[in-house]
Parts: sequence; C-alpha cells; structure tokens
Amino acid sequence: MASASVLFANAARRSMAHALRSSSRPMVATSSPTTCFSGRLMSTYYTPAHEYCKVDGNVATVGITDFAQAALGDIVFVDLPEPGDDFDAKDSFGSVESVKAASDVYAPISGKVLEVNEALTDEPGLVNSSAEDDAWFIKLEVGDEGEFGGLMNADQYKEHCEKEAH
Repeated sequence: MASASVLFANAARRSMAHALRSSSRPMVATSSPTTCFSGRLMSTYYTPAHEYCKVDGNVATVGITDFAQAALGDIVFVDLPEPGDDFDAKDSFGSVESVKAASDVYAPISGKVLEVNEALTDEPGLVNSSAEDDAWFIKLEVGDEGEFGGLMNADQYKEHCEKEAH
C-alpha cells in the first residue's frame, strides 16, 4: 500500500524515538540464536515492511514490529486469515487499520496458517501495547526454510529502522 509506505517514511523520525522510549523491552530481539530444535536454531527475522517472524522449530509466529505499530498509531482493527489458508512469501495475509491509515500485512515466508490470534479481534489495541509478544497475528507452518535468507536479522533490522528515521 503506497499510502502506508509514505506514512511509515513520514512518521519514522518520531516513531523510532517513540518506540525506543515506550518499550520496556529492547526494540528487537537478540540476533544470536539461542536454542536448537529439530535441527533449526530459534531465531527472529524481519522484513523491510516491518513484519517479524519468530521461528521455533517448524512454526513461525508472525506479526508487525513495534516500529510499525508506533508509525501507525492507535490500532482500531486487525483483519486476519483463516487457519488452513496457504500463503507465499510476500503475499498479503491480512490488514491493520489505525486512526492514521490502513496497511496490508505480508507473509515474510511461505507457509500454511496453523493458528490466528483471536484476541486481536476483540482487542486490536493489544498491537500497540505488545506488538512483538502477545499481539502476534498468525502462526505459520514453515514452507521453505531457504526463504529466511532473504530476511533481516535483529542487527540488520535495527540499522534499517535507524536509516528510515533519518
């Protein structure tokens, strides 16, 4: 969505500062993998469009980052897919609406939706208070592990956000 991209760019300066000030946890997870499960290290990956992908075994938990929610402002609606839906990497799987704008949310990787976060239907504002923890959008069964190579790690994402903020 072009208008959302412009919104992100225009709001980046104050959003970066807001995200860093308002978060009691680091903006991005540690970049070093910590645990091994089923031959894959647990890691968090990021897209340039500010989606995250927390991988644990063969399941990826997907949502928007704290940077994105800060740029969007107060979230008033989240549209999610149905369990069982299949998506390719970069497909739109839902949308998020705020008092400022609406934006599509894209799958960072290919996979089948295993679960959706039903709490966001009743409480979309949870995205503002816990974007990268309790307000995950979907859980995907990982389709192609090779797609992780096209995503950013935490250090790369932090640098990406700093560049957008200037």
